[in-house]
Amino acid sequence: MQFGIFTIADITPDPTTGKVPTENERLKNMVEQGRLAEQVGLDVFAIGEHHNPPFVTSSPTTTLAYVGAQTEQIILSTATTLITTNDPVKIAEDYAMLQHLTDGRVDLVMGRGNTGPVYPWFGQDIRKGIEIAIENYDLVRRLWTEDVVDWEGRFRTPLQQFTSTPRPLDGVAPFVWHGSIRSPQIAEQAAYYGDGFLHNNIFWPLSHTAQMVQLYRERYEHYGHGKAHQAYVGLGGQAFMRKSSQDAWNEFRPYFDHAPVYGGGPSMEDFTAQTPLTVGSPEQVIERYLTMADHVGDYQRQMFLMDHAGLPQKTVLEQIELLGTEVVPVLRRELETRKPADVPEAPTHAARVAAAEAEHGAFDDAYRFETGDNWTGLRAEDAESTTR
Repeated sequence: MQFGIFTIADITPDPTTGKVPTENERLKNMVEQGRLAEQVGLDVFAIGEHHNPPFVTSSPTTTLAYVGAQTEQIILSTATTLITTNDPVKIAEDYAMLQHLTDGRVDLVMGRGNTGPVYPWFGQDIRKGIEIAIENYDLVRRLWTEDVVDWEGRFRTPLQQFTSTPRPLDGVAPFVWHGSIRSPQIAEQAAYYGDGFLHNNIFWPLSHTAQMVQLYRERYEHYGHGKAHQAYVGLGGQAFMRKSSQDAWNEFRPYFDHAPVYGGGPSMEDFTAQTPLTVGSPEQVIERYLTMADHVGDYQRQMFLMDHAGLPQKTVLEQIELLGTEVVPVLRRELETRKPADVPEAPTHAARVAAAEAEHGAFDDAYRFETGDNWTGLRAEDAESTTR
């Protein structure tokens, strides 16, 4: 099982001091968090994508590549990549590029985001969000799996004899998780392709999460990818820890009460009772997260949001260290003992390359000049013949 942290990189005033980090400070803080996540043994570091204040994650691949240059093992991911408002050709290119630069340490979560105005900013209609997500992702997959693509759809210009570059590392595209909180169509999309489904349930009761995951599992089996309990599932999570539970509650309460996403809503007591947010000792976080599989079945990835609500960087780093050194080792050990032998491990590039080679043979990564010619829209060999 993989454990990691994700950030949405919000710029939120610290309610206890009034200090507001600059954009530069927030970006550098995220990089430091990624480095520490690897040092304390976490498996995944992910960042969101937003194109509006108060967020500073408009270019996930830029940030992840920078983190990748300063780490060696941690998987770099997103939470999420906006499949509806990014051009699918650019997604295919950017994440294949990141894949090469990080030696395969990349996967991504495709999602529609939670900011309605982003659609017209990028020339799209939010009323067609699901349709765009379905069409765009189908094109991304074709660009990754087919060397030469002829394509025509409803939401972007057609492609003729197009080759996306660079080609995926070792002939294996980045693993894709589909992120959705409430849309059964996205769970269906993940199941159709045999991809992962990540339910970032940080604001939702477990009863709703269980329903969405069960739908995905049933459809995964329906499409012939394996048994329902073998589907790839990820969850979101939140925690704030101190050695003393009461100290954790006292310290986190002002951040909770003034956070843009939950300030003025349910009390912290109600929120922790109904959602995965756990405030207390490391032992209490362990106890809570050991029960998640009872609701959704054995799953492959657990992500935690640690740096939200204006928490100062020093506190965030302390939280990451507690997570990596005191919580995750116990969760990893306990959950591994209960996992059935036929439930697959969390996907990695190396494992997926090995599986592809076992099925198709080794990949020849020599550059193939018979691919499409993106200057003329013809195959390179055909373009050459027209000039003779």
